[in-house]
Amino acid sequence: MNLQNGVGQRPFAKARCLGLMVALASSWAGALALSAEAQEIEVLESPGILAEDVSSGEAIAADSPTAPTETVSESASAAIDSPVISVEDIHRTESAAANPPATTVEEWQAQIAQSRVTITNVRVEETAAGLQVVLETAGGDLTAPATQAVGEALIAEIPNAVLDLPDGEAFEQFGPAEGIALVSVTNLPGDRVQISITGTEAVPQAQISADAGTLVLSVTPGVATATDADDDAIQVVVTGEEAGSDYFVPNAPSTLRTGVDIRDTPSSIQVIPQQVIRDQGATNVRDIVRNASGVSFANSATGRQERFILRGFTAEAFRNGFRGDFLFSSRTAVELANIERVEVLKGPASVLFGRAEPSGIINFVTKQPLREPFYEVGFTMGSFDFTRPTLDFSGPLTADGSLAYRLNAAYENAGSFRDGVDTERFFIAPTLSWEISDNTELTLEFSYLNDTRPQDQGLVILSDDEVADIPFDTFLGDPDTPSEFEETRTELYLDHRFNDNLSLRSLLRYTTTSEEEPRNIQIDGPSEDDRNFPVDEDVLSAPAETFAIQNDLIAEFNTGAIEHTLLFGLEYAYQSREATFRDRGGATVDIFNPATEFTFEEEFSPLESFDLRRESFGIYLQDQIAILDNLQLVVGGRFDTFNQEAGNPDEELSETNADAFSPRVGIVYRPVEPVSLYASYTRSFTPVGGRNVDNEPFDPQRGTGFEVGVKTDIIPGRLFSTLAFYDTTLTNVTTSDPDNPGFDIQTGEQRSRGIELDIQGEILPGWNIFAGYAYTDAEVTEDNDIPEGNRLVNVPEHNFNLWTKYTIQEGGLAGLGFGAGLFYVSERAGDLDNSFFVDGYTRVDAAISYERDNYRFGLNFQNLFDSQFIEGTAGRQGVIPGAPFTVLGSISVEF
Repeated sequence: MNLQNGVGQRPFAKARCLGLMVALASSWAGALALSAEAQEIEVLESPGILAEDVSSGEAIAADSPTAPTETVSESASAAIDSPVISVEDIHRTESAAANPPATTVEEWQAQIAQSRVTITNVRVEETAAGLQVVLETAGGDLTAPATQAVGEALIAEIPNAVLDLPDGEAFEQFGPAEGIALVSVTNLPGDRVQISITGTEAVPQAQISADAGTLVLSVTPGVATATDADDDAIQVVVTGEEAGSDYFVPNAPSTLRTGVDIRDTPSSIQVIPQQVIRDQGATNVRDIVRNASGVSFANSATGRQERFILRGFTAEAFRNGFRGDFLFSSRTAVELANIERVEVLKGPASVLFGRAEPSGIINFVTKQPLREPFYEVGFTMGSFDFTRPTLDFSGPLTADGSLAYRLNAAYENAGSFRDGVDTERFFIAPTLSWEISDNTELTLEFSYLNDTRPQDQGLVILSDDEVADIPFDTFLGDPDTPSEFEETRTELYLDHRFNDNLSLRSLLRYTTTSEEEPRNIQIDGPSEDDRNFPVDEDVLSAPAETFAIQNDLIAEFNTGAIEHTLLFGLEYAYQSREATFRDRGGATVDIFNPATEFTFEEEFSPLESFDLRRESFGIYLQDQIAILDNLQLVVGGRFDTFNQEAGNPDEELSETNADAFSPRVGIVYRPVEPVSLYASYTRSFTPVGGRNVDNEPFDPQRGTGFEVGVKTDIIPGRLFSTLAFYDTTLTNVTTSDPDNPGFDIQTGEQRSRGIELDIQGEILPGWNIFAGYAYTDAEVTEDNDIPEGNRLVNVPEHNFNLWTKYTIQEGGLAGLGFGAGLFYVSERAGDLDNSFFVDGYTRVDAAISYERDNYRFGLNFQNLFDSQFIEGTAGRQGVIPGAPFTVLGSISVEF
């Protein structure tokens, strides 16, 4: 089994989890040592130069012109005339000179077989400079081969080797990287393995390095010249699997944990890759996740952090598989400088991620170090004084590439279409990766973010339940009172492969955040005259920290003809936040003629403190079972314990405890190779604070999801689609207790059901598409306060997204690209009472780009027709307007 790469997670945990890790590590290390000792093979010394005729006992000189090649005859002369083994065989066996003399044909054959190295795995990995071809063996070292050019192909032959792959005796991958048409690895007669790397325009170049049990070819595409064409040129005709698309990623290891392909997973998953992010000129998360069907923007937490709705419920953000938790480590917009891709897992996901809404998760995956030098600097500028320089450097730090780094940094200084609102942020993220051995890799990630901006509530709703008729650029606060947010993340993850079938991924994370708001001015209630709104001034300090640890043990094994991919995991997290705040009121703002100077009461309220501490532990087990070649079953479950203490530290803290078991059952069936039919049943849980009339803590909210769908490789490896039908119910929702006024009871229920269709990939060479449609019926089904049938907040019944781009492939204009996007969101409810709605909208985007050699120029037009629209709401005093027509120009250079 291939080692699955872990992604960013962090150190520190309680003693019981660390003790468990030590115990597990000790037991595994002991087992590993015993295994290694049991597998020691005594190596025979020099094979000598004589072979003995079995029938006559006469010796034959191995370096004789008549050295044995086939069989031993019944006489010495016959043996010489009919050789048993050839001189070439002896020369191909490099260790022959170091082994003891063989005295029988069986010994000769055993020595030859022992010296032959078996290649058990071939991997092709894309790098910044091209790609690398990695050959792994079952034991023994491969000889670094010489190379030769034949036409547009680079050929290398490895002696004393045989290819023995799980899927056959040959390996082929078409179009693995730009400038490379084909990589093939095949067996040749006489215990030889041939590697052929064919360029699209010229012969590729390769640097070869051999290490214990591994041979690596670092390949860069060749550059075509007028003299490249000759009579030996090879025409490559692709008749099988075609080149992949930069718009389609077939797996999501950070989210799925086991590296199983998306089409073999009984749930709907979308991966928004780096190429889509770059082509759209995205500078914030909302411009990225709108590409996933069923995802809509909810609100921005007074302009700081972006929150989203997925399948009718709030979607929680994760980073490299760790939860973001708005209250602790994600109180500002996600920085994109070191984000490689975004993975959206739809439906209840507690079996892998613990407490979470039944909607699913949005997981941000960070960039990792490269083993080939890569340097890129970029600069973006545009409307509203937006400027953003970035850098992305990566490469090896040692000659053998075992130690590598990546450095991402960005500085952003921008105005806004909102009057007087300016933002500034600085971000730096160094990462180190150490390949301790072929089977062990240790990666350390660190990041620092400083974000300064005023809090912006947006617009307001008047008594007629309509958005106030004021310009969308009106800011109803004081832009000269920005709040400053700082965040540090330290993440350490270890990947270790015990053997081909067993691997361990350990991940640790530690974060700190601090938030200083010298003066946060915001509207604090409705207006009596639909003009003057009360304004409150807060002063807040809220440092927080988180510790988290996660261990995944992944095993592949067979029980008879049934194949298993087993995941066993342990997860522990501790989070704390200490907030102090004070406020004062007395001021008002005239929304039709706002001023930035306010007259507040002279005295602030007494300083108040609020502490929040959370501790959780989860244990989970999942088995993906391949019953037949085209039938897979997924069965799993997770048990979680959760404890929370909250309140004034000078008083007794309110405690919430919750235990929950979250099962998962799914099935995937392929009636034909390109089509996967799937069905699943999953559950989720979310702790609920507070107590009922009997002073008993509330049970967790429970989400139950049913889903069926079909996934199709429309063009294998290039164009992929997912059609999903789902029904999700959230129970144990608190609502007022009709028999005990002032208390709540858990009889509320909410339901979301709908249809989603997603298509992404390459339609024709150079023509890519990323599109989706979602119909969502999300409503209150039971409640004592809210009318049944009311729509859930910020959930559009229809949303549609389309982004397509075409890049000219040949000729003098090769590299020139044109993109267009259409994004539609229908009407949404502003609150659960459905007291107001915000209108639907359509936004049109466009882009022009040009890429040549190491340069890229881009021009992105957002909201091309300058539509006025509301993106989302956070209540009647928190209506978020969308940005008007915006132009962003960017340039990047690789060197």
